[in-house]
Amino acid sequence: MSIYYEKSNDATPDIGRISVRESISIIESEKKDNIRVAVSSVDDKERILEHIAQSGDCNDLLDEDADFVIEKMKTMGVEEAYEVLTEAAEYHSDDINFPVRAMRKIKLLLGGEEASGMEHETFELDLRLQATLMKYHSPYPEVRAVCKPVDDTSIPAETFRAYIIGCFWVACASFINQMFTLRQPSLYLNSTVLQILVYPSGRLFQRILPRTTISIFGKRINLNPGPWSFKEQMFVTVMTNVGAGSSNFMNYVVALKLPMFFGLDFVGFGFMILMTMSTQFFGFGIAGLLRRWVIYPSKAVWPTILPTLQLNKTLLLPEEKKNIHGWTITKYKFFFITFTSMFFYFFIPDYLFTALSTFNWMTWIAPKNKTLAFITGSKIGVGFNPLTSFDWSIISYSSPLIVPFFSTANRIFGTFLGGLIIIGMYWSNYKFTAFMPPNTSNVYDRTGKVYSLSKVIVNGVLDENLYRKYSPPYISAGNLLNLGTVYATYTMSFTYVLLNEWKMINEALKGFIKNLKDRKMSNYDRYKDPISVMMSKYPEVPDWWFLIIFVLALAVGIIGLTVYPTTTPVWAVIVIMLASMALLIPCAIIYAVTGYMVSVSTLGVVLAGYMVPGNGVANLLCRVYGYNVDEQAESFIGDQKLAHYAKLPPRAVFRGQIVATMIQVFTTTGAITFLINGIPDLCSFTQASRFVCSFPHQMYSETLLLGVVGPNRTFNVLYPVLKYAFLIGVIASVAMWAMRRYFNNALKFVHPVLILSGIGRYGSNYNLSYYIEGFYFAFFFMFFVRRRYLAWWTKYNFVLTSALSGGVAFSGILIFLALQYRPKKLIWWGTTVSSAGVDGQMVAALKSIPAEGYFGLPDGAWQ
Repeated sequence: MSIYYEKSNDATPDIGRISVRESISIIESEKKDNIRVAVSSVDDKERILEHIAQSGDCNDLLDEDADFVIEKMKTMGVEEAYEVLTEAAEYHSDDINFPVRAMRKIKLLLGGEEASGMEHETFELDLRLQATLMKYHSPYPEVRAVCKPVDDTSIPAETFRAYIIGCFWVACASFINQMFTLRQPSLYLNSTVLQILVYPSGRLFQRILPRTTISIFGKRINLNPGPWSFKEQMFVTVMTNVGAGSSNFMNYVVALKLPMFFGLDFVGFGFMILMTMSTQFFGFGIAGLLRRWVIYPSKAVWPTILPTLQLNKTLLLPEEKKNIHGWTITKYKFFFITFTSMFFYFFIPDYLFTALSTFNWMTWIAPKNKTLAFITGSKIGVGFNPLTSFDWSIISYSSPLIVPFFSTANRIFGTFLGGLIIIGMYWSNYKFTAFMPPNTSNVYDRTGKVYSLSKVIVNGVLDENLYRKYSPPYISAGNLLNLGTVYATYTMSFTYVLLNEWKMINEALKGFIKNLKDRKMSNYDRYKDPISVMMSKYPEVPDWWFLIIFVLALAVGIIGLTVYPTTTPVWAVIVIMLASMALLIPCAIIYAVTGYMVSVSTLGVVLAGYMVPGNGVANLLCRVYGYNVDEQAESFIGDQKLAHYAKLPPRAVFRGQIVATMIQVFTTTGAITFLINGIPDLCSFTQASRFVCSFPHQMYSETLLLGVVGPNRTFNVLYPVLKYAFLIGVIASVAMWAMRRYFNNALKFVHPVLILSGIGRYGSNYNLSYYIEGFYFAFFFMFFVRRRYLAWWTKYNFVLTSALSGGVAFSGILIFLALQYRPKKLIWWGTTVSSAGVDGQMVAALKSIPAEGYFGLPDGAWQ
C-alpha cells in the first residue's frame, strides 16, 4: 500500500509514492510544518451534518451517533488526526472488510491539503471525521449500525430476572433445536426468534416482580431493578445463543445408536450425559483462550452476529423518526411488518405448494431424463438452474444479507466450479462414479446398493476376510469432491492465514504468555480500539479460569470413553485434539473476518484411521473432539464477541454461559432420546417429516471410508487422489499469498479458502440450487444497496434479514406441530411434481450395473 504526500517547501510540489511506515517517519520528522494543511476549529454543527450527509462512506451517521462524533471531532487535533489515520492505514491495509471508499479517502488525506485537491473546509472536516471514526467509533459501517460508541456501566445486565428468563428459554429452545437439526431443510430457533420471545418475557417480569431485594448466600439481589434493559436483553441472548443450540454430540449419538448406522446398545442416558458435558465444556474452555486473536482485534468483525445486535437495538433502544432515502418507517415497525408477512407466506412453499421450495422446474420438462436431472436437479443433481426456490429457508442458506459480499461471491464462484468438476468426473466415470447417483453422501458397495457395515465388522472392528468377500466402499462424485476440498482446506487455511496474519497472531501469542505469567495484567491493555478501551472498566475473566474448565471437560470425557465399551484409546483422542487445536486460530480468524466456519472434524477421521485402524466406533468418537475444537469453540467465541460489542461485563457473561451450557446438556439428551424413540423411520431419506439426518449420513460415510476401511486402503487403493489434496492446499495458499504481495493487495478480495469451500459444497444432498438465489440477494443488498444507499442499508438491512428468518422459524415450527408431526397429507400436483421424476427419486445412476453383477475394481485388487 502507498500514501501520497506533498511537501510545501518546494517551488514545484513533489508528490511521492511511499510506504505507510515511511510516511510515519516523515510526519514525525517534519512535525507537520512542511505539510500544507491548516485545520481550524470545528464549530458549525449544521455544516458538519451537511458534510456527513454528502459523504459516501459514513453518511449512515445521520441516523445515530452524529452528536457524539461531532463532539469528538472538536477535540481532534491536527497531529493526532494524522497519527490516527496513518496507523489505521497501516493496520487495515489488507483488511478485506475495510470500506474501499474510506481507505481511498484516508490515503488522499494523508497526502496533505493541496495534494488532495479539496477546499480547505472540506479537507478539514474530512480529516477530523475519518480520524474520529477510527479512534472513537468504528471504521466499519456494519459495526456502527449495531454498536454504540458509548457505554453506561450502571445499566443492569446480570440480574435475577435475566437468569430466570434465560434458563427458561434455553431449556425450551435447546429441546426444539435439537429435534429440528436432523431435518432438511432444518428449522432453528435462532437469535432472532429468541430475542422476540425474550423481549416480552422481560417486559412481563418488569411488571409482575416486586421491587424488593432478597439475600442469596449473603449477597443482596434486586428482583426488579426497573425497566427491562438493553444489557439484560443482550445477556439473555448470549445465554440462549450458547445453550439453545443443538449439541453437536447428538449427531454422533444418532450414528452410534440407530441400527442403520452402528447400532450400539451401550449408548444410553449416562454415556450421553458424560460425553455431552465433556464436549460442550471442552469447546467453552478453548473459546476463552482465543479472545486475543478473534475478539479484541477490530479486524475481527464477526459479520454473522451483527443482526442479533441490530434486532436488540430495534426492540429496546429509542429511535428518532428520520427520512432515509424516502423511508421514514421505524426499524421496529419495519421488523414486525416483514416478520408477519413472512410468517404467513412461508405456509405456501413449506406446505401448500412445496414445489416452490424445491423449484426444480427444469426437470419437469422431461421427468425421466437422467441427464437433465443430473445437471439441473435440486436433489440428486448438480443444481445448474437460475431460479431454484421461493423459500427463504433455502435462499438464506448462505446468509446472503449477513456475510460480506466478497465472501458470498468467492464461494458462489467456487460452487459453479465445483459443479463443472462433478460433471466432468461423472461423465468420464472417474473412479466408477457413474454407477452411483452424482451427488449423495451415501456409500455404496460394488453391486450399487447402500454399503452394509454389518457385513464387514465384528465387535465394531473390521474383519478383513468378510471385507474381501463383500466389497470396497464407493462414493459419489459429489462426495469425492467434497472430501478432496475438505482436506485441501485444512492445509490451505493454516498456511494462508499464517502468512497473511502472522504479525497479529504472534503479538497475541506473546500477550497470552505474558498474561499467564502476570495474572494481574489485563488483556485490554494491549488494544487501543474504542470498544476494548470501554471494556477495560470491567474485571476481566483470567485465562486460567478457562484452562481449568478445559482440563475438567477433558477428564469427564476420558471417564466416559473408558467406563463404557467404546474401544477408544485415550491417547488417540489427545493426539487428535492437539492436531485440531493447531488449526483452530487460523480457522477462527477466517470465521471472524468472512463469516465462513472451517470445520476440521474430518481431520480427526483421517488421523484416527491411522491410529486406530479398522475401528469405526473409535474413529467416530475421536472425531468428536476434533469437531469441538473448531465448531463448538467458534460458536462460544462468537457469543463472547457479541457480549464485547454490547459491553456486557465479561465475568457475568462467563457465568451465564456456564449455566446455559449445563441446562443444554440435559435438555438435548432428553430431546434426542425422544426423537429416537418417538419418530418413525428416523434418518431414512424418505422420512415423512424430512428427518433425513444429512450430517449423520455424511459422517457415517466418512467413518466407513477412513475409519473402518482405513486411510491406507482409501488413499492408496481406492482414491489415491485424496492424499494429494493436502499438498495442493499448501501450494495454492503460498501461490495466492505471493500473488497478493506481488500485485500490492490488488487481489485481496480473492480468498482461496472461500473459493475452495464453495467447490466442496456437494456430497451431502446440497448443491448449487441451495446457494444461487442467495447470491442474487447478496449482490443486491450487500453490494448495490450498501454502496449506493449506505444510510438505508445501515438502518434496515440487518432488521430485514432478522425479520425474514424469524418469520420462517415461527411459521415452520407451527407447520410442523400442527400439520407434519402427525402428517396431514396435502396431495396435488404442486406438492408432488418436484419429486415425481428422477431428481426426486434420488437413486438413479448414469450407468447400469454390468452383466457380471458388479462394478469397480476387479477381485483381489482392493484387498
